[in-house]
Amino acid sequence: MATKQKTKPDIADRLLVIGCGMIAREVLTVKERLGLDHLELTCLPADFHFRPDRIAPVMDKAITEAKAEGYQHIYVGYADCGTGGLLDRVCERHGVERIAGPHCFAFYQGAEAYAKVGEADMMSFYMTDFLCRQFDAFFIKPLGLDRHPELVTDYFGNYEKLIYLAQTDDPALDKVAEDAARMLGLVYERRATGYGDLPQALANAASATADH
Repeated sequence: MATKQKTKPDIADRLLVIGCGMIAREVLTVKERLGLDHLELTCLPADFHFRPDRIAPVMDKAITEAKAEGYQHIYVGYADCGTGGLLDRVCERHGVERIAGPHCFAFYQGAEAYAKVGEADMMSFYMTDFLCRQFDAFFIKPLGLDRHPELVTDYFGNYEKLIYLAQTDDPALDKVAEDAARMLGLVYERRATGYGDLPQALANAASATADH
């Protein structure tokens, strides 16, 4: 008996998530877990994490191009992420929504949980699974700490704690975070957050797509 193949949804029926490269793995994991077959992902460069002024204009262009390709359902896979409200203006102009919250460190913990600890964490340096995997590429080499370790106090002297927001249970990533805290001279704390508000945000966006 011939196997019936799934037909790929028409582009107008798909949900395109234009997200931050820092959360690409997590978005795809949630997509698989929730069975969001009509969700597609494209990402802006992860290093925009350090250049938030680039996010809004590049997102504006990406949404415009996606609409020109025929996408009618688009979701922004960013929180505000340091754009100071500029990303919200882009979203309003295009009639799309984004992940709620000030940054991924907030939505990974969940809005309610972050509201309780955000003020106390003001002097904390957050890490995620992505930042553990890319610690050398994102911090050590760009800041020159591999050549000038004495600069640690210049860059991280105002922090008191390193908080690893763990999306998964991976001993290798735990070790990176622990070693980073030790190297930076910070108190170490691990919080098992999982994916926080991300699954519900994507589920809601997918549901809204299906309703149209």
